[in-house]
Amino acid sequence: MIPSTSKKRPRVPYNRHSTVSTTASLRSTASRSTSLSSTAALIDSFPDQTISETSKKLRRTSSHPLLSTTPSSTTTTRFNDVNTADVILRLFLDPTSPIINLSDSVYSIDNNNQSNVQIYLHSPILRRSKYFSALLSDRWQLSKENPDSAENKIDPYLIPLKLGVAPGSIEVHLSVLKLLYTNDFNNVINSAAAALDILPVALKLLFDECADYCVKYLEAVPWSEEEEKRVINLIPYLREEESEELLARVSPAKYDSCEEMLHGLILAAIHSSSNMAFVKAFVAKLLRDFSSRESARRVLEMAFETSLKIVKESLEEYSSPNFRGDHNETEAIQRLNLHTAMTNGKHLLWLVERMIELRVADSAVKEWSEQDSFTADLQRAFRDDAWRNIVPGFPAVLLRCTCKLANAVASGTILAARQVRMKLVKDWLPVLIVCKDSALSSMLPNHKSLYLELEETFLRIISTLPMSDAQVLLQQCLSFSTRNFEDCPHLVTAFNTWFRRATNQPQG
Repeated sequence: MIPSTSKKRPRVPYNRHSTVSTTASLRSTASRSTSLSSTAALIDSFPDQTISETSKKLRRTSSHPLLSTTPSSTTTTRFNDVNTADVILRLFLDPTSPIINLSDSVYSIDNNNQSNVQIYLHSPILRRSKYFSALLSDRWQLSKENPDSAENKIDPYLIPLKLGVAPGSIEVHLSVLKLLYTNDFNNVINSAAAALDILPVALKLLFDECADYCVKYLEAVPWSEEEEKRVINLIPYLREEESEELLARVSPAKYDSCEEMLHGLILAAIHSSSNMAFVKAFVAKLLRDFSSRESARRVLEMAFETSLKIVKESLEEYSSPNFRGDHNETEAIQRLNLHTAMTNGKHLLWLVERMIELRVADSAVKEWSEQDSFTADLQRAFRDDAWRNIVPGFPAVLLRCTCKLANAVASGTILAARQVRMKLVKDWLPVLIVCKDSALSSMLPNHKSLYLELEETFLRIISTLPMSDAQVLLQQCLSFSTRNFEDCPHLVTAFNTWFRRATNQPQG
């Protein structure tokens, strides 16, 4: 209630050009406490103008949808109650004031374009906002210092609050002011968009309880991409402890978290036991769309080296067993070694395909060309018929890896050095010959086309080598020949090319 007194209260100066900009009002915790004294001092800067005169110029807007009187949940005072209010608050838009990065943080309830709103409030309720608490504290101090002044009879006082132009800026301020009375956070802050609209104003008015609720709400709900941008823009204005959970959601905990995530996805894809094809296809798309090609290269190379190491170790144990036991135990271990090699060979094939697709297979080609010991183990293993009944598709898996890498080299997708090209053919050509010889009696149609494709690719690579290297390697390719010359035109072309070059006059 307004106290009845015959004494005049001091005049509250009013400055129509003073601003409390929305940008400056959004502040971090360091500024929350230090701003109280400066905010409270605003009252002293108002020029000499009676509030009654100003009030007459302001139109009453109690018809505004947010200005209906609302009972308080904690007191008998009501929002915008002219009969019991001791404060008049003026909200108005200022087309001259700048808007700094706040257009995304203003909430539009409707398309109402009112530029001035005058509402009737209560100082005990307003004191829940530290901003208003500072203003009111100065007001009462002025009243006590000048108890006999004529202005003390003017009641209530006008507290100006200047807002930058933006659609709906008044509505969101009214919503926050109403929350000072109702504490109805659950119903008002019911979406991420609403929380993002209200939070800047709550920070501006230093309404900590409302700001804390907005932050907790944002921590708990999903965001759209646009909402996430708004959250990121607001984080600098929060205290460190307030922003910790929000930052954890949008900021990586460590520098290489993307590569760690990608590596985990690759391992999940190649080791997936259910829906393997779908999982691999999904991870392949993620790799294609990933922004950093170098990160994709590193994680693929890491997985490639791991799988290749397992295949090599398994073949080495199979080809040169170093254990003693009964026959059944020995056979079980050998089966396990072959199955392990087969499984990881399939992993290698998928990884090679991804690396070639992303054009990051340079290191894989170099590594594949330096496997003289591994290819020797393969030749010993494939000369033995034991693998046929255990992993009949194992040779084809490794030859497909070789064929894809060799094709990438021959087509220029991967620019390999001469030594790498020569070693690639030199080490893997004997494996192709052994596989082809051992499968002549029971060669599947798809295996036949694979062998033929690899033969043609090796011959194309040989044609890129110096004639001395090509001479040695071509002699090993005689096994590509067939009963009918017309069935091996690639071999005929390769030898014709070599002899044509050999008859050229040496160039000085």
